[in-house]
Amino acid sequence: MAERGITDRHRVMRARDPREAHRASTPLELLFDLCFVVAVSQVATQWHHALTEGHTGVGLLGYVMVFFAIWWAWMNFTWFASAYDTDDVPYRLLTLLQMAGVLVLAAGVPAAFTDFDFTVITLGYVVMRVAMIGQWLRAAAEHPEGRRTALRYAAGIAVVQLGWLARLALPQPWGLVGFLALAAAEMLVPIWAEYRGEATSWHPEHISERYGLLTIIVLGEVILATLAGVQDAISEHGLSPSVALVIVGGLILVFALWWIYFTGAEARLGSLRTALIWGYGHYLIFAAVAAVGAGLHTALDVAEHAAHTSARTGGFAVAVPVAMFLLVLLFLHRLTATGAADRPIIIAGGAVLVLALAAAGNAMGIGATVAAIGLATAATLAAELASAARAAQRT
Repeated sequence: MAERGITDRHRVMRARDPREAHRASTPLELLFDLCFVVAVSQVATQWHHALTEGHTGVGLLGYVMVFFAIWWAWMNFTWFASAYDTDDVPYRLLTLLQMAGVLVLAAGVPAAFTDFDFTVITLGYVVMRVAMIGQWLRAAAEHPEGRRTALRYAAGIAVVQLGWLARLALPQPWGLVGFLALAAAEMLVPIWAEYRGEATSWHPEHISERYGLLTIIVLGEVILATLAGVQDAISEHGLSPSVALVIVGGLILVFALWWIYFTGAEARLGSLRTALIWGYGHYLIFAAVAAVGAGLHTALDVAEHAAHTSARTGGFAVAVPVAMFLLVLLFLHRLTATGAADRPIIIAGGAVLVLALAAAGNAMGIGATVAAIGLATAATLAAELASAARAAQRT
């Protein structure tokens, strides 16, 4: 545990032991996750609206940009907490400031999608990042051994935040160019700080658990988004066979994705390089999971003829994020020698199959397409488990 300071209200911020046994997520971290899922829900809702209105290109661009802000702020807090969580009053207050920032960001999501106005989102994001600067400056003051690294983090984050504020004045397409440059700069800050300074003492098992917990929470948001679509469909026209098939297929799909994610042993994050790739790769994992919820909601709208899009497009709205989830997870499992590491052909084959089913959406109908995608994902899981069982018998 962290060393206690003069009073119970303050603990000297020292690096946590990366070998600490039974390190688990704290109640504050779980509350933090739930605040972020509010923003994820807003982004998924706007992506769903873009899909149903046929504004796929612009909607996808907004989705990618806004989701980056949510994911990156969450990831930075998670890694800092793994190394320096003191759970005292200053730490909790700065965490509260970050939670306030993500709620401001969530309030600005509709404007970002409809008007491409990122003012409110940028202000909420900068609030979160300024709170992180405060955390790193405190670590620099109270943990001399890690001061060089902490100051690099604080300086790097501060410079990039000035860039985000300046970007608001840029006209398009320079605003998009500025986003790409600043997003790259954000991701370079940890690499610069960790490799040039003393590596922070993040806890491998704790990090792995934190990513798994957020995956579960975002999957819960998928269920919530699907429920909203079901309620809309039933209130308008009752439970049609097509809607019933989407419901069944969506439930199977969510359960299969959860099971596939947690197949195998806990991720082995033994090196900084592996941990960074694992952490950065989860941008696509989280974005894909949230997009599945928007896709299922869109499929329900298509089933009720309430969307300005085809069954094929509705099928791809589900299949593309599922395929991306499978392929990125395959890469991460191979990277960490867990899960589907020895059976890439099964996972890759499942990704191809769900895309092929979506391509046949107009002929199959949206209900049958989503049900088939759910069953194909479940079959991919079953083949993975059977292959793992045979491998275990041979050893």
